[in-house]
Amino acid sequence: MLKPLRHSPWWLRITVLYLATRLLTFLIFSATALHQGANPWFQASPSYLDFINIWDSEWYHRIFTDLYPQQLPLAADGSVQENNWAFYPLFPLLVRGLAGLTGAGWSVLAPIVATLAALAASLVIYRLFRLFASTVTSTWGIAFLLTFPISPVLQVPYAESLNLFLLSSALYLVIKHRYFLAMPVVVLSALSRPVGVAFALFFFLHLLFRLLPNRSQDFGQRLAAFTPVQRWGAPSLLVVSGIAAFAWPLIAWAVTGDFAAYTNTEAVWRGGGSLVLFQPWFDSATSLLGWWGILVLLLLMAAFVLYLNSAAVRRIGLDLRLWCVAYAVYLFAVLHPQTSTFRLLLPLFPLALATAFISRSKAFRTAVLVFFVLLQIVWVVWLWAWASLPGGGDYPP
Repeated sequence: MLKPLRHSPWWLRITVLYLATRLLTFLIFSATALHQGANPWFQASPSYLDFINIWDSEWYHRIFTDLYPQQLPLAADGSVQENNWAFYPLFPLLVRGLAGLTGAGWSVLAPIVATLAALAASLVIYRLFRLFASTVTSTWGIAFLLTFPISPVLQVPYAESLNLFLLSSALYLVIKHRYFLAMPVVVLSALSRPVGVAFALFFFLHLLFRLLPNRSQDFGQRLAAFTPVQRWGAPSLLVVSGIAAFAWPLIAWAVTGDFAAYTNTEAVWRGGGSLVLFQPWFDSATSLLGWWGILVLLLLMAAFVLYLNSAAVRRIGLDLRLWCVAYAVYLFAVLHPQTSTFRLLLPLFPLALATAFISRSKAFRTAVLVFFVLLQIVWVVWLWAWASLPGGGDYPP
């Protein structure tokens, strides 16, 4: 870390680190944009703002402009077509509200909101990391997060940065046992990105481990550790998180009259059909490697479980480990693995702190930073930049 910043206020240190990493990512985006050829959105060699307003940014822009359809668009065979309901509302509606106040347009205002939300997330996550680590290790954890290969998404008009801020705030409040304060944050988080089911599972596990008897305390003693406010707040937050987990699909149902409006819309992006839990991972594994793919998938799952039980990950605390377990289970249950999977790993951000715990060696930590930055270039050039595949389309970021 830069010596002049070692003794500066924590918020200044994290802000400077954040701005430095955003400048680096801006340069990566800008350099890649110079080589961007013809694409579905803009002319070749677009500007920085044009270049980051592609892919799902276009869908959020549609919500910003037209909100959500009351009737699902259907193909000639009656199947649901791509539409706005696949994308959660908080980010585009927040930008829409700010646009009404400021008069600014989407292409400028949306990246600003995303970038500021990511700064807020960085500050909250640092305070979260400080519950488990020293100042130096926590700062390295933030550095790893902000240089992670998919971290460029934090400054594009996607909902990831806003969700990261809300999710980290909710985790911090739960770990501090401020359950009532967590309620509105959990609801907003569940309306920004599809993390509500995972959070509800996490909070159930959080309460379970708080109440499970151990060698030194029985159930009654564990329950007595709850303050009167927490005894009301804990079950209330459990109910709220459960409702929030399914709020968006229920809203889609209420508006369109189609019970499966959200899930059927999501399924369009994976080739249609209905949602079958866990099946997409096995289908993808066998399509890539045949029956060997099942073995490889099981080995990857075993490796992830072992990693969560490693010495470095155990140091991030039980609650953050439970969150990683809950979110990983959610991804395994509902995700259709593809190139977008890399981006969906961002909520596993507590593992950035675990990476900092692997070694205190400056050589190791610097090597990780350099490696991450190189992979940022790979992510932007390979996935964000658009190049038509032989069969049409491109791999989504």
